[in-house]
Amino acid sequence: RHILLLIFTIMLLNILPEGPETLKFRLSGFPRKHNEGRIEVFYKGEWGTICDDDFSLANAHVLCRQLGFVSATGWTHSAKYGKGTGKIWLDNVQCSGSERSVSVCKSRGWGNSDCTHDEDAGVICKDERLPGYVDSNVIEVKDHSTKRNVANLTPNENKVEEVRLRPVFTIATKRMPVTEGVVEVKNKDGWAQICDNGWTPKNSHVVCGMMGFPHEKKHLFHISSLRLYSERQKNHFLVHSVACLGTEVHLAACPLEFNYDNATESCPGGMPAVVSCVPGPLYAQSTVMRKKLKMPSTIRLKGGAKYGEGRVEVLKGSEWGTICDDRWNLLSASVVCRELGFGSAKEALTGARMGQGLGPIHMNEVQCTGHERSLWNCRYKNITAEDCKHTEDASLRCNVPYMGFEKTVRILGGRSRYEGRVEVLYTETNGTLRWGLICGEGWGTEEAMVVCRQLGLGYANHGLQETWYWDSSNVTEMVMSGVKCTGDEMSLSQCQHHRTVNCQKALARFSAGVICSETASDLVLNAPLVQQTTYIEDRPLHMLYCAAEEDCLSKSAAKANWPYGHRRLLRFSSQIHNIGRADFRPKAGRHSWVWHACHGHYHSMDIFTHYDLMSANGTKVAEGHKASFCLEDSDCDEGVSKRYECANFGEQGITVGCWDLYRHDIDCQWIDISDVKPGNYILQVVINPNYEVAESDFTNNAMKCNCKYDGHRIWVHNCHIGDAFSEEAEKKFEKYPGQLNNQIS
Repeated sequence: RHILLLIFTIMLLNILPEGPETLKFRLSGFPRKHNEGRIEVFYKGEWGTICDDDFSLANAHVLCRQLGFVSATGWTHSAKYGKGTGKIWLDNVQCSGSERSVSVCKSRGWGNSDCTHDEDAGVICKDERLPGYVDSNVIEVKDHSTKRNVANLTPNENKVEEVRLRPVFTIATKRMPVTEGVVEVKNKDGWAQICDNGWTPKNSHVVCGMMGFPHEKKHLFHISSLRLYSERQKNHFLVHSVACLGTEVHLAACPLEFNYDNATESCPGGMPAVVSCVPGPLYAQSTVMRKKLKMPSTIRLKGGAKYGEGRVEVLKGSEWGTICDDRWNLLSASVVCRELGFGSAKEALTGARMGQGLGPIHMNEVQCTGHERSLWNCRYKNITAEDCKHTEDASLRCNVPYMGFEKTVRILGGRSRYEGRVEVLYTETNGTLRWGLICGEGWGTEEAMVVCRQLGLGYANHGLQETWYWDSSNVTEMVMSGVKCTGDEMSLSQCQHHRTVNCQKALARFSAGVICSETASDLVLNAPLVQQTTYIEDRPLHMLYCAAEEDCLSKSAAKANWPYGHRRLLRFSSQIHNIGRADFRPKAGRHSWVWHACHGHYHSMDIFTHYDLMSANGTKVAEGHKASFCLEDSDCDEGVSKRYECANFGEQGITVGCWDLYRHDIDCQWIDISDVKPGNYILQVVINPNYEVAESDFTNNAMKCNCKYDGHRIWVHNCHIGDAFSEEAEKKFEKYPGQLNNQIS
């Protein structure tokens, strides 16, 4: 009997949950997206991993829910996301899938494992957050309800999951975004109000942040007491009082007191809480207000698919750099979001989940209190070479105002919700709303970027000028043509288009379509390598027949006395890195690659890079181009495997974390400067210049260098990616007078 009791006790010890306050979870590793990675658990003051022995999808479901996602879509074994460090906390975990915590699942017990980090488990979660999720790794959501509240409510009844502003005036419902209204919270019975007794500006600050606004108005505009009194007559107050500190990212993180179900008066002498918010520059409703509210010039977001998300970059001196993710949390991320004119942070992301940055890492261990007006007011450490790498770049997602843009466009007929032909909602002369097609002529990647952003479907993979998707809506009329976007717009309505529809190919199959993707590549050129490898070569014409066939020489070469004479070539190496979150693949499939017999290879892209030599005022004096005869992984970062090579008609592309090297001594890797006079010039290289392949960031595709050419020699210096420096520094670069002597400092 005693033996049975002992065995039962041991079994309980293996499945009894540890106190929830001691357990935290995170996703780590590289390369990965924000909803996948090596699963790590924080237990007894130390981060550790979980072994993949007996791991299952049921385990992944439990862990994904603890990470704030609705469920899991898969799991990985054998340290797919890299090997962790420290303890292996759990082994032989066996969950049924319904548990609230992995700590109640069967296992060998905490810290009892026979695994190595080669067996670290990973999870892939569905990219959908649990309603009302607040990152428990950063800000704990505690139950501040009094005993009398809890006694009259079931455990889930007093949870605030959603919050909204309901406009008091009818006219306000037609304006987007809604900046002022009655605060309402959602519970099991629907939407309810909050009593304004003891309501403070700090509470308003939190609500405005959730709604996507950086600040609250200190003084509300006059709202008719009669209107508020009529709101009060509904007598449907869920929350009796709120006491936020002002730094919370969600109302659920504030101390809340809930009402009795049987209370005779739920808000004695009070009214519904009303909040009025100040929109950021991008969302201001008037031009005057947009000019008044300027965007900050020392902080920016890069690599995100939509506004309010991306890798955080800061300007220090005159050079942009990234932030290391050590101690990166929602408090610091919220300071950045509000500084940029958005609301509080929705997610603080680590591990370069919005792609890797370039150049210096300016900040490490940023620690904000949440009250700062600028990230520069927070405590932080200067970086040292051994502290961080760009695989640890910090990024974020902000709360942004709801604009309703997704209601005016849709894509239909595709194999998934990420692809299809584009239809827009338009108003007929009689006021009737109808769906119509967009003419595919001139439709491209920039336009597709806007549609994908408008629908919240990530990045544009392709912009289609012809569509063969199933016509599920019976819409056949072209209602929009000549659409031209810069790629930065929030909706198609902000792009240029014909006032009157003018489409040469009016059949439905020539309507515009898109293919969107959750991830995208991001190509950048190694600027220092260009500077180190640039030189001049006088190459005999008899060695340039293949280059002439591929149009790699200047026009004057056609008049040369072939095969005698030579051409003067400015040569350099190009090392092109993919620092994004998806492999870079040619737009055309191998069936349409063009064979070039002279060089004996296929071209997968007619123009992969533009090489230009320009005068100080931007006039092009010489040009070259490089077709992508071979896109392959020449080399990769540590831990990343090559996937693409051109040998034997192999697959072409550049893997995330790898680079393709075009050496200075291969054909067409030059600019023909035979006709260029001595002087000061700018060397510019642009990757993927025609936006043929989607990227998460096109602003870093150009590289510039200062050049001095004396007719015999060339000096190249100040090579940098186009958006690496401040506007002031870039202006000085453009006006640079050139070297006064042969010494380069």
